[in-house]
Amino acid sequence: MYTSSVKYLGNLRTECTHEKSQKKIITDAPTDNKGRGEAFSPTDLVATAYASCMITIIGIYCQEHEINFEFAEAKVLKIMSAAPRKIEKIEIELNLKGNSWDEKTTHKVINAGKTCPVAKTLGDNVAVEFTFIA
Repeated sequence: MYTSSVKYLGNLRTECTHEKSQKKIITDAPTDNKGRGEAFSPTDLVATAYASCMITIIGIYCQEHEINFEFAEAKVLKIMSAAPRKIEKIEIELNLKGNSWDEKTTHKVINAGKTCPVAKTLGDNVAVEFTFIA
């Protein structure tokens, strides 16, 4: 079974379907690249996936180490380069405040998040800047 399917809807818009759940995401080309910008662009999804993946890995780490994990919220900024057009930089502000972790635990949890599969996939191809609130 495939992971997903993508259907072109016209006007630089796609409908992406997660095959197992049948959940759908619409993407639009961004306004700075001939699109309407009415939904996530594909590159927006890449940047957002980075933060989502980090939070997921933090959750797994906390489960495995019996660490209470109640809250995480990320804000993501994707910066594109013009030539070639690609993601140049991702800025992630990750708020972990309210989990009542000591400094040592916070450090371990953050390091676990930084090893997420999306981070490993992008590697050194995209600059990533983090701000942590803990």
